Amino acid sequence: MIKKPLHNFHIPVMGLAYTIDSPIRVAQYGISSVVSIIDDEIIEKMKNFYSKKFNLNYVSISTRIDDYRAKRITAYLDMVDDIVNEKFEVFKEEISKNKTALKNFIEMLPNTSELKIGLQNFLNQKENITSVIKNFIENHLSPGNIDVNIMTKVDKDNFKNNEQLPIIYNDAHASLRGFAKSKLSSSMVLSAGMNPRLYSYIEEFDDFFPDKSGFLKKKIILKVSDFRSAMIQGNFLAKKGLWVSEYRIESGLNCGGHAFATEGLLLGPILEEFKEKRNELIQSAYHLMVKALEQKGKYSVSEPLEMKITVQGGVGTSEEHDFLLKTYDIDSVGWGSPFLLVPEATSVDDETRKLLLKSKEEDFYLSNLSPLGVPFNTIKGSSNEIIRHERQKRNRYGSSCPKKLLALSKEYSQEGICTASKKYQEIKLKELEAEKEGTSIEIFKKRKESITEKACLCVGLVNSAYIEQKLEIKGEKQGVVICPGPNLAFFDKEVSLSKMVRHIYGNDNILSDNNRPNMFINELKIYVEYLKKEINNFIGVFNKSQVKKWKTFKDNLLEGIVYYENIFTASDFFKKDLLINQQLREYQLLLLDIEIPQIGNN
Repeated sequence: MIKKPLHNFHIPVMGLAYTIDSPIRVAQYGISSVVSIIDDEIIEKMKNFYSKKFNLNYVSISTRIDDYRAKRITAYLDMVDDIVNEKFEVFKEEISKNKTALKNFIEMLPNTSELKIGLQNFLNQKENITSVIKNFIENHLSPGNIDVNIMTKVDKDNFKNNEQLPIIYNDAHASLRGFAKSKLSSSMVLSAGMNPRLYSYIEEFDDFFPDKSGFLKKKIILKVSDFRSAMIQGNFLAKKGLWVSEYRIESGLNCGGHAFATEGLLLGPILEEFKEKRNELIQSAYHLMVKALEQKGKYSVSEPLEMKITVQGGVGTSEEHDFLLKTYDIDSVGWGSPFLLVPEATSVDDETRKLLLKSKEEDFYLSNLSPLGVPFNTIKGSSNEIIRHERQKRNRYGSSCPKKLLALSKEYSQEGICTASKKYQEIKLKELEAEKEGTSIEIFKKRKESITEKACLCVGLVNSAYIEQKLEIKGEKQGVVICPGPNLAFFDKEVSLSKMVRHIYGNDNILSDNNRPNMFINELKIYVEYLKKEINNFIGVFNKSQVKKWKTFKDNLLEGIVYYENIFTASDFFKKDLLINQQLREYQLLLLDIEIPQIGNN
């Protein structure tokens, strides 16, 4: 019997460690969450912490043993699975015997849930029917998924005794192998774009192929920003006999962490295209997959496997949540950044959570902190920012780079160097100084800032978990890097897990600001500001390619506004929002005022 998911929301991956142990915290309630498996060091520390806490027998895995990175990941995921299953059994026992606990759990379920209706019937019965409740729970409840996330581009080559190791020991490859060899039956989220070499490596593991009943023990989720990318990547994998079980659509800029701006394509039109072409996506992949399975001599499938479409990025109210589900036939909605204010769900230290609570809209911004060279959503006033600025006042730039997970630049070393490192920034600053003559002061400052603003994400994005669990932090002081989406500006309360879930389903409200813009309007605002900033901050001579890119960006935004005008007019939900069409017109005028530079102008 295949049990339906209990919830129609999920908690996406956040940073390297903000959701590192979220399944241990929330999976017993049927809530699915995603663990980053990039950093094996924090994974090993958390495994040792929880092994001791729950009196388990997981031993430490040294960096001196062969393939330690993958082995650490496998061991941690196996341990999380053990803990989740144990907590789930205890939880089922509790709600079958304790009506108060059962009532509290029912309040966390979606209002449309058949499970909720079934459990409510038991509350109204006075006689002792514990065995009946137990049987019902056993047949209908399941824990949330323990899913994992791999950033596909964080796939650094590794060396031993100055010799490059085989590709399978690259960082992302080892992470994939760690998940593949675990006992989990869950999904691997691949984010940050296509990595053909990594995708091909998935073929090495049988768990990603259907068994004779068509069951996939390990599933693939692709995080994508548009339909074209989904079709290309899905078909690439299908030609290898691999099925994409979910396309996880994320807002290009209205999201946490790294922000991959689309060409001005807004979330609504993107979702509309997925809705219209969903069957095309399924059928295209299915025919390619069947052919590949037959060629490989593996079990085939007589019909397409389940393919979900989910979305995340900027959602903040139950109305928006329901609108996404109903209008675009979405299977689940990702709620990320708001859960940073839920101590029961995420690993955040007190100081950082207080910063998030007091920060206003103007404190959230799209930065150039990331060594990957991709825009990165963050917040003003983090301890990492304070420490970096204090060092820069003393002319000390860059990080000691202890982990080297993002040491991906081959500009000065074949082994790779991180652009946030002392070594890299010292070289770059010397080069900049040598080229100073003839450069304007303004351009010189901009170029210096672009070098020195990079932060050590490898350390900064895990320190919060270390601090929360009182684990020792070794090495140079780096502080905490936090990566919330701009939507968090409108959340200002620390809340319980139950209260947050009730808010998602419209049974409570945790927003105190009535002026929060609709998620689609907020995304549009961010995109308009992004385009304006891109043009104003451009250094150098405009070329034909750059001008065409900006023109396409602007045209897509204008088309997106027309789309929203039509869909908002037809929607009962948006008819209640008198401001929304006015806001659309305001951003339309702002866009029309943005002049795309002519070629040859500086």
